Amino acid sequence: MGQNYRQLTLEERCAISILQKEGKSIQQIGAAMARSASTISREIKRNSSKRNGYQASYAQQQTRGRRWKGSRLEREPDLRTTVLDRLAMGWSPQQVANRLAQEKGCKVISYESIYRFIYGQIKRTKDYKWRHYLPRSKSKRGFRGRKGGSSVNSIKERVSIHQRPSDITKRLKAGHWEADLMLFSHYGQAILVAHERYSRLLLLFKLNNKEAKPVVSQLIQLFNHLPRPLAKTITFDNGTEFSEHHQLKALGMRTFFCDVKSPWQKGGIENAIGRLRRPLPRKTDIAKLKTQEIEYLVAGYNHTPRKCLGYRTPAEVFTQQLLHFKCELTFPLSRE
Repeated sequence: MGQNYRQLTLEERCAISILQKEGKSIQQIGAAMARSASTISREIKRNSSKRNGYQASYAQQQTRGRRWKGSRLEREPDLRTTVLDRLAMGWSPQQVANRLAQEKGCKVISYESIYRFIYGQIKRTKDYKWRHYLPRSKSKRGFRGRKGGSSVNSIKERVSIHQRPSDITKRLKAGHWEADLMLFSHYGQAILVAHERYSRLLLLFKLNNKEAKPVVSQLIQLFNHLPRPLAKTITFDNGTEFSEHHQLKALGMRTFFCDVKSPWQKGGIENAIGRLRRPLPRKTDIAKLKTQEIEYLVAGYNHTPRKCLGYRTPAEVFTQQLLHFKCELTFPLSRE
């Protein structure tokens, strides 16, 4: 029958350090700790520093260092390639981890392991390009504060979000939208973003300015292409660019507005714009963007798995759940 070996604990290493400083021999230390002399001798030889001799904390660090074999993504190049390829597509670590679990039928890797790997690379290599694999491209974790909100005095026939039917909040039915403008550092440049709450389908429309009339005209053009069951309500923030919202009532749509400085009340589109900021940061000159490039970005978003959809994509949900209206939906993903 083989022997069972038990690793030395930090407390035992502290005892070795104390007894050694008291001048005890290796045999005496082993007897005091009920350990063999060879175990004590091997421990002191392996984990002593040339400068300070044997110290418990240093010995513990040395032992852990020998056991460390790198993260799983460092040890498995095929898995690392798969994960990094999907992160490069704009997927979050959580989306990557759970999509892999769906594809393989079991848990492959946790999203926390992916985060630790990326931040570990940044810390060890000081190469901050690794941060671009992450959703918000930040070298440190955490959220920054945000500012927002505007006056509501210039918005005619404004209806508060608190008067919106409560079942819309539960996202149980299609046809309820959110809209916002995505602004850029170049004056006057903006993209109108429309987000369907049930499927999380996203549509983008490049605008020449952020005036109210062009904005509502683009929305009317969009919803005119949709069957009425898919265009019931729309929720805005209090930007003056949406002050012509009442024109949508001619299509049978009801409009609602968030409270002042409360963009989180339309969290779906706020999340969507946050994701779009990865390929379209504020410094982007969208005048140089072609229609095909914007359509490519929209396609990438609509074909990315989402946790809230059971790691299906918005396109899958839209195709499987919304096309039962038996009508052909032909509407542009973006316009000049």
